[in-house]
Amino acid sequence: MKLGALAVSAAFALAACGSSGGGGGSSSSAPAGGGSSSSSGGSSSSSAASVKVGMAYDVGGRGDKSFNDLAAAGLDKAKTTLGVQTKELAATQGESEQSKEDRLTLLATSGYNPVVAVGFAYSTAVGKVVPKFPKVHFAIIDDDANCTGSTAQPNVECLLFTENESSFLVGVAAALATKTKNVGFIGGVNEPLIQKFQAGFQAGVHAVNKSIKIQVKYLTQPPDFGGFGDPAKGKTTALGMYQNGADVVYHAAGGSGAGLFDAAKQVDKLAIGVDSDQYQTAPADEKSLILTSALKGVDTAVYDFISQDVKGQFKAGSTRFSLKDNGVGYATSNPKLKPYEATIEKYKKEIISGQITVPTTI
Repeated sequence: MKLGALAVSAAFALAACGSSGGGGGSSSSAPAGGGSSSSSGGSSSSSAASVKVGMAYDVGGRGDKSFNDLAAAGLDKAKTTLGVQTKELAATQGESEQSKEDRLTLLATSGYNPVVAVGFAYSTAVGKVVPKFPKVHFAIIDDDANCTGSTAQPNVECLLFTENESSFLVGVAAALATKTKNVGFIGGVNEPLIQKFQAGFQAGVHAVNKSIKIQVKYLTQPPDFGGFGDPAKGKTTALGMYQNGADVVYHAAGGSGAGLFDAAKQVDKLAIGVDSDQYQTAPADEKSLILTSALKGVDTAVYDFISQDVKGQFKAGSTRFSLKDNGVGYATSNPKLKPYEATIEKYKKEIISGQITVPTTI
């Protein structure tokens, strides 16, 4: 690797290490500790003050008010409560696979251990980089390719979530709130993970009323991951759905979701956020239009990973956060959701009990 050139590359946006605004607010299932794990391995204990944690964000980085900000919140908590040192690097729009590999390599060679890769887009890069640094512990969010089968790595923990379950619950909310019997789903990138959000949302909508129309649009196709950081495209897509009759639109599109909220404000229709409680971070003139958000405990998962590593309790393998252990849920900050909460809770209990099995594929 040409690390000299790498250090000055414009592809590396070094994020500030201040506190994040990526979550908060009341929820029926606030992301908390837990998660079921399938893992092995361990490490020797180390002093927290000497631990240097590296964070490699997905497109949008800190400040996206969604997925990346949740990871940042977990890192901030580790810095505040554990006293670890941190460094943050962010992906850029349209970057190459090599850029992701270089980013992880830079962190590992600079003494950062553990290193957190935020998002499934790092899957290939993690697979190529981690074998070169067997003493460095890595975590990757939303991908298990490096924790299963013949490609499992002994120094990687995969942090996974049942996004289909939280998406089902906000699908129920959308079905109960729609007046036109027409709702929408915007995915950032047409990948299996985002299809999981779509599958859960569709199942939740149709559990309430099978006749409701669901419009579906993806902003980009792989290998273009720009769909997670393009608010303008998000707004154009959302406006098209509203113009075609939708009055509630749910997004799983990272930073592009800001465009959805702008569109909802323009036409005075409802929107549903993702990952964090986006009602809490929205401008005052958009808050009332964000009916709810599908919550995902990325902040808790990141903090727990770092905390366990500091304690010398690193575990390779997959850890999954679900509705049953409060790893995912839905936000209740907007008073407009109140009339629907009892029904949503009924479905939530049925999912937890196993009475309802939420699909993971479309």
